[in-house]
Amino acid sequence: MTSASKVRDAVGRIRWYVRELTGESAYDHYVAHTRACDPTTEPMSRRAFERSRTDAREADPREGFRCC
Repeated sequence: MTSASKVRDAVGRIRWYVRELTGESAYDHYVAHTRACDPTTEPMSRRAFERSRTDAREADPREGFRCC
């Protein structure tokens, strides 16, 4: 393994970790789950998914405090 490929591999792992930590990969997980459970179902668009996720988070006070 060359030095450049080691760096690329490390950057890829860090990127994966940050995406998992921040929740950015949630849509990717949702699409994979939807296609695995029912391949004929069309997944929500990214925008609709994020809107649904935000609405659910704001409706449930246990998900986190939001002052405004």
